[in-house]
Amino acid sequence: MAALLQHPGYEEEKLQRVTDQLPCREVQAGTLLSLMGQPQQYSYPSIFIYGHRAAGKSHVMNVLLKELELPHATVSCVECVSVVLLFEQVLLSFFGCDAASQLPRSPSLSDFIRIYRQQCSQSPAKQTRYIVMEKAELLRDTDANLLPALLRLQELVEDNVTVILLSEIVWDKFRPNTGCFEPLLLHFPDYSKGELQQILSQDRHPSYSSEFYSSYINILLGVFYSVCRDLRELRHLAALNFSKFCEPLAEGKVKESDTHKLWRNIEPHLKKAMQTVYLREVSSLQWEQMQQMEEKETGALRGLSAHTHVELPYYSKFLLIAAYLASYNPARTDKRFFLKHHGKIRKTNFLKKNEKTSNHLLGPKPFPLDRLLAIFYSVVDSRVAPTASIFSQISSLVTLQLLSQVSHDDQLDAPKYKCAVSMNFICAISRTVNFDIVKYLYDFL
Repeated sequence: MAALLQHPGYEEEKLQRVTDQLPCREVQAGTLLSLMGQPQQYSYPSIFIYGHRAAGKSHVMNVLLKELELPHATVSCVECVSVVLLFEQVLLSFFGCDAASQLPRSPSLSDFIRIYRQQCSQSPAKQTRYIVMEKAELLRDTDANLLPALLRLQELVEDNVTVILLSEIVWDKFRPNTGCFEPLLLHFPDYSKGELQQILSQDRHPSYSSEFYSSYINILLGVFYSVCRDLRELRHLAALNFSKFCEPLAEGKVKESDTHKLWRNIEPHLKKAMQTVYLREVSSLQWEQMQQMEEKETGALRGLSAHTHVELPYYSKFLLIAAYLASYNPARTDKRFFLKHHGKIRKTNFLKKNEKTSNHLLGPKPFPLDRLLAIFYSVVDSRVAPTASIFSQISSLVTLQLLSQVSHDDQLDAPKYKCAVSMNFICAISRTVNFDIVKYLYDFL
């Protein structure tokens, strides 16, 4: 039973609604209410809330501001690609269209403060106004004076306004070198396994008992919790695989209490889904259709990774193949595999002591960018110019976590990478471009 939030400035009924909508976040919501104080009182000028993705930061703020009916403006720094959009959204939320239309075509920070103060003199704040900045880490890429000004906006506009910054990174990476007003810091920790179980169990299917759905969530977390603690991703995976979990029950083969048989039925499908956590290369409907097709096929089941070629551009596939070869082949074997007139070289002649173990058992090794490109130009079946498109596709592979960058971000001259895909995955990619990757792997000579 969640503890009821208590605050003298708000009705108990409203606080009860807030508590019901914020499971496992009562402590953080209570701390925020204490910092915000009563509606008519001045609040602290700026609050910095940080925590990992899907830790409940935006959800807690939105529920508090809407349920307690507090004047607020929620600004997404991803959508507001310029300060003009940011200023317009704040003025529009607090003062209406007329105030936003007073901004010049290219407004400066002083223009925004001037118009804000004019509007405050006409309609002073009866309650604290809140400006919530989501994805606030993007503010570091804007004008140098914007972040310090937002932190002390209450002083600049002489109004009861509080700026709340929501970010996934810590305040130490925000603080300008020239110094600024220090906000109050509030950390949102990751959900524990028990908290995730409690939250996900609330999404139960109406056709099944809460105990049955809770046992399904327990199985799901047992598989995915070690690799994924993102609530949104886990909720997506739970919805995606629940129909498969219920199949034996719908066919009358088992009862709800036969957890072991249900687990044996769902286990291979959860393992296939683990290969694509966070990638989201297929929709829920496509995933179900692919499972149905695999059940009709004879022979070995193909994992979801066999279908990932649909989402990769043509040259990205060859870049991934080149990265795999660079990770699992010793660098001095490149001449043997990729030069036409290399002479006869026996494997035993250049087998060193530390290479007696299979490279696939030792795991992927880092390689420099120039070696990746050299192998890429050797295996691709056409002449490719080293354009910016090729380098951007390498960055995309890193973003998709198919490659991992092992060098420091400031090492621009020779960045190093590692390939992060499995043998089955790269074989599936190679088949789509008619490339026999096994012929180019040193372990299979």
